[in-house]
Amino acid sequence: MSKIKNFEDLMHHQIADLVSAEEQLTEALPEMAKAASHKELKKAFQDHLKETKEQLKRLGQVRQELGMKSSEKATCKAMKGLIAEGSEAIKEIEAGPVLDAALIGAAQRVEHYEMAAYGTAVCHAEMCGLKKVVKLLQETLNEEGNANKLLTKIAEDSVNQAAIDEQMSASQK
Repeated sequence: MSKIKNFEDLMHHQIADLVSAEEQLTEALPEMAKAASHKELKKAFQDHLKETKEQLKRLGQVRQELGMKSSEKATCKAMKGLIAEGSEAIKEIEAGPVLDAALIGAAQRVEHYEMAAYGTAVCHAEMCGLKKVVKLLQETLNEEGNANKLLTKIAEDSVNQAAIDEQMSASQK
């Protein structure tokens, strides 16, 4: 992507970065779903994959609204790093509740990054009076917040306790 010279360039860069982030996530979520042993967590990852594909479609609409060229691309280094941490957990932690807890943590770091990025993009679009862009981005921001809440619920309702129980059981042997 070329040098950012003004606010419009900044918005274009942010959207290109979000496209990259979501594309990377569509590749990572199946791996996370496969590694999860908790049924509800596995389903949450599978559902979020479908949602992420819709978010990419919305970003396509945003790109169109902003008049972005197809050559305006970016690589989201933050998402690359967050996904690498999740992949590392999959390789280093035995399948079960502890891995599920680690996967939730990794997924929540992704959601928090996305909420920050989409929140900034919404704010910038609002400042420019781009109502349709705001609506599209806000819809995704809301979905990311809901995904984060679901992960918290799964962790608090069962996964974290199962991980602790597994540890207690192992230490008693």
